[in-house]
Amino acid sequence: MLCAISGFPALAGRRGSAVTAALIVTGALAGLAGCALGLAGPPTVVLLPWQIPGGAFHLRVDALAAFFAAPVFLLAGVGGIYAERYWPISRGGARPVRLFFGIMVSALVLMIAAANTILFIAAWEMVALTAFFLVATEHDQPEARRAAWIYLASSHVATLALFGAVVLMHAATGTWDFARIPAGAASAILWLALIAFGFKAGLMPFHIWLPGAHAAAPSHVSAVLSGVVIKMGIYGLVRVLSLTEVVPPSFSITLLVAGIASSVLGVAFALAQHDLKRLLAYHSIENIGIIVTGLGIALVAQRYGMTGVAALGFAGALLHVWNHGLFKALLFLSGGAAVHETHTREIDRMGGLARTMPATAVAFVIGAAAIVGLPPLNGFVSEWLLYLAGFGSITRSNPAAPALLLMLVVPALALTGALALACFVKAFGAVFLGSPRTPQAAAASEVPRSMLLAMAPLIAGCAAIGLFPAAVGPLLGRVVRVAEPHLPYPVNFADLLLPVQFASIAVAVICAAAVLLLVAVTRGARRTVTWDCGYDKPSARMQYTSSSFARGLVSFFAWILPPVVHAPHEFSLFPSGAAFESHVPDTVLDRAVLPVVRGGRRLLGFARFIQSGRVQLYLLYIGATLIALLAWSAR
Repeated sequence: MLCAISGFPALAGRRGSAVTAALIVTGALAGLAGCALGLAGPPTVVLLPWQIPGGAFHLRVDALAAFFAAPVFLLAGVGGIYAERYWPISRGGARPVRLFFGIMVSALVLMIAAANTILFIAAWEMVALTAFFLVATEHDQPEARRAAWIYLASSHVATLALFGAVVLMHAATGTWDFARIPAGAASAILWLALIAFGFKAGLMPFHIWLPGAHAAAPSHVSAVLSGVVIKMGIYGLVRVLSLTEVVPPSFSITLLVAGIASSVLGVAFALAQHDLKRLLAYHSIENIGIIVTGLGIALVAQRYGMTGVAALGFAGALLHVWNHGLFKALLFLSGGAAVHETHTREIDRMGGLARTMPATAVAFVIGAAAIVGLPPLNGFVSEWLLYLAGFGSITRSNPAAPALLLMLVVPALALTGALALACFVKAFGAVFLGSPRTPQAAAASEVPRSMLLAMAPLIAGCAAIGLFPAAVGPLLGRVVRVAEPHLPYPVNFADLLLPVQFASIAVAVICAAAVLLLVAVTRGARRTVTWDCGYDKPSARMQYTSSSFARGLVSFFAWILPPVVHAPHEFSLFPSGAAFESHVPDTVLDRAVLPVVRGGRRLLGFARFIQSGRVQLYLLYIGATLIALLAWSAR
């Protein structure tokens, strides 16, 4: 409730903005305390009368719901702090941002806690509408309007599929509450749920709204969209799977293949981006693919009797929900700080920011190390569990062809990790290293302390899970038990995570020793310029651009993401100015969906031509139709 009303004081002006921040932080802390109780204790049920037909204000907070709600409250709190200086109340659109941000957070929590499908749909629509207004914050920009409308259209398609799934669930179970789904009705419900929740999660090929929306929204909103809103698709999918008695093999295989494709192609698209926030957005698709890959591993392995592998798949997928929320929010907030100071999202218009924004650079590099799965940070832990599941499927492989698909998991994860590492080397190098490429980048300074303070809990979370993963083992066991009650228990995840903990602590000690050694060696050393090959003052244009750095890797994926290049075709003997530009359009949105939409518009344009309003023309249509019908009946 505190989060829901937090935005209203900001409507009064600057003084109300401070009250807004206090309310949302207080609500976030209270919500985190409630999540801790939900993770540790029995489910909490609230049932109140509701006048909507078929609906009931029926809430149920179990370990799975509390697990997904915890990141919502955490990112709401840090987002409220960050927004105070990133998007001050004096800036255009700040008051609606504060208002809709709090309402969206409350709707997310309501959706997670809903035990009634009608209430779930109502909360789902609240999230969709508030996110639409937040994405359209800078509605004077055509790009923001386009992203918001694509998001809204995608949300409506997802809602239609969700309505179909809910109606079929009601027909199969006889109740509008979430209930056990019998085997005979499972197939149709699961396929509709995959469409609905696939759109919400940004799973390929349903990801068309995600890159534009994440890029157009304010950075703290992007952090919530990426960190928790898209996870509602994962939550809905896991919740429906937990109620399904028998999952069809074709669905399990599709989930596994879609997860692998999203993880590999998501990072490939990220490599080709010049816009920092779009680059981070495509990494959300990559990490959703990793989570869905874990769910696919679990379902396929469970089908063929590999229960240990299935437990690892569920555990890795669910832990990655937390991990991705932490490091992706950190990347959006630190990347947003760079955007805030340089007034651009173009990577090639930044550069050299580590000198003037050292704290932001450290936060970004921590988030980058976590997202590529490097120890001693949290991304390494969840990917370790998925690697264990992949190797376990190889050693215990069933000769059935679907089970053999599990052998693709390890190479797919390895390829994804390698490409992600290359992508963030490119991003960090072009944004924070080298020389400033524009006057705005040269004039950048460190962001206010409140914005840095908002990043601190996220850094602490990445480090805590990375260094002490065994501590989350018992909690993970309780959540997996709710997500998949058919697995044999107990599964001791703490013991499985102990080797990771020892490795992470060892890596942390080595890194700390290396830093201390470097400081000791360089202390008192005389600084001078490097050998410059005869150049007195190298220009910023002599640096690698983001596109030139990634060109070789992007060309490898040209079959799925062909670039569009605008280059001079010929040069005269004394050439004048020339320009070169390249970009990679989204294969699904720009090359498949939008051409169909444009064709539909042309068709509607023709319809407007024939519907001219002239009575004589309508009489001609009637006469032509009668003649055609008489000719057809006389055959």
